Amino acid sequence: MESGIVRNRALRLVLLVLGLFFVGIGIIGIWVPVVPTTGPILLAAFLFSKSSTRFDQWILQHRVFGPITRDWRAGHGFTVRLKLVAVVAITLSFALTVVFAIDSLIIRVGLILLGMGLIIYILRLPTKPTETPQPGSAVLRDGR
Repeated sequence: MESGIVRNRALRLVLLVLGLFFVGIGIIGIWVPVVPTTGPILLAAFLFSKSSTRFDQWILQHRVFGPITRDWRAGHGFTVRLKLVAVVAITLSFALTVVFAIDSLIIRVGLILLGMGLIIYILRLPTKPTETPQPGSAVLRDGR
C-alpha cells in the first residue's frame, strides 16, 4: 500500500504547520462556543495524512479527536448532537460576522450563501447512531 505522504519536503512542512494551526483552532473551539471544533480537526487530520505519519497516528489515537477522525474516515458520519453543534456554530459565527464585521452587501450575501451551503452539506452527511455501552463498560446494566 502506497503512503499518502507528499514527497516534496517543503510542501510537507507547510501541510504540517497548517495541520497544527487547525488543531489549535479545534482546541480553542472546545471552550469557545462560536468557534467550530470538528471541521478544523478533520482538516488537520487530512493535512497530517499528507504530511506526517506520526501526527496522523497521533490524531487518530487522540482521546477526543480520534473518534471523530476515525468515524469520518470510515464514512460513519456525525451524531445528531455533533450536527446540531456544527449548525449552531456556523449560524452564530456567520451571523455575527455578517451583522457586525462586514459592510459590503456582496460579501454579506456571499457569506450567507456559504453558511447555508455548509449547513446543507452537514445535514446531508450520514448520521451516526448514538453509541450504546459495550459489555464490560463502566455503565451498569440497570442504569446506575
